[in-house]
Amino acid sequence: MIALGLALVISFVIGNYGPLAGTKVTVARAETTDLSPQIFGVGTVDARRSYLIGPTAASRVTKVLVDQGDRVKAGQLLAELDPVDLDERLQSAGDARLRAASAVDGAAAQLREALSRSALAAASAARFLELQKKGFVSQEAADAKRHDANAAAAASDAAAAALNGSRRDHARLTAEQAGVGRQRAQLHLRSPIAGLVTTREAEPGSTLVAGQALLRLIDPASLWIKTRIDQSRAGGIAIGQPALILLRSRPQATFAGRVLRIEINSDSVTEETLVEVTLDSPPPDLSLGELAEVTISLPTLKNTLMLPSAAVRRIGKETGVWRIADGKAVFAPIRAGMQTLDGKTQVLEGLAQGDQVIQHAPQELHAGEKVRVVDSLSGS
Repeated sequence: MIALGLALVISFVIGNYGPLAGTKVTVARAETTDLSPQIFGVGTVDARRSYLIGPTAASRVTKVLVDQGDRVKAGQLLAELDPVDLDERLQSAGDARLRAASAVDGAAAQLREALSRSALAAASAARFLELQKKGFVSQEAADAKRHDANAAAAASDAAAAALNGSRRDHARLTAEQAGVGRQRAQLHLRSPIAGLVTTREAEPGSTLVAGQALLRLIDPASLWIKTRIDQSRAGGIAIGQPALILLRSRPQATFAGRVLRIEINSDSVTEETLVEVTLDSPPPDLSLGELAEVTISLPTLKNTLMLPSAAVRRIGKETGVWRIADGKAVFAPIRAGMQTLDGKTQVLEGLAQGDQVIQHAPQELHAGEKVRVVDSLSGS
């Protein structure tokens, strides 16, 4: 009798804890409920409207009137560059334009005189023609007057051409003066916006090449969070969706925002989608480059089938769950949808309400492996 009891005990131990015992697992059931999916990402504070202020040609800095952190007005003078010989060129161009204006006035006076002479010569030629017809003057005299009239007309044409030439010279010199003036004006670097100076890259005496930045300005109203989202979870993001933002410098407070832009180009190396999120009310003194955690709320899914995300597995290229058939693990493919940050996954295909699946196992399962359901892995 004692031997029979001992055999039963040994059999129980071997069946439940020995090599013949199945792998202990916990299970969960597919349930229909409302899901409020959220997507998490990490980003940095940046400005979508940023301006680099610098020369359009190689220049030496003579004055810098603002510094990092200064707020400036639109049109405010920020810095001055060395004009080299531009002031002299501007003066010379102005003098040349004045001389051209005088030449225009002179040519106009000459044209008026030539027109007057031409009109007088034409009238005289007409009188001599009448006198010649009446026999009071010779044909030679009438021909001479007609020649004088033709010469005076030609002289007026030449004067008109000279006036046009003078006017073109004046226009050219005026344009040249304006061009030099614009070059000179570009040496006064002015703010294109009412904004904030974020960097000062050079000091008086430094020489900058064309396109090199002396100052960087941003529009404080254009701050946003450039957020990186895993591509596998970014499919449901849309412009206008609400977001909660946690700034690294203010870990005790969250700020409301919304999705403003989803970039077309993703990061192929990190497999992330870039999403820009604005803050509804940015805090004062927000620093560029500050890290932020962003949680984007997607529309609530009503009456959808869900599972604990811990039950969802990926084997090879298939997504699925482990089910139990005759005490053994069987892999069942499913089509998963949205996920929530609190560990729930939407099931689009492959399961029905109430279906039981394996949620946790102490090790990786294999098809056909013997399993045993327990309430808790730690307590069994």
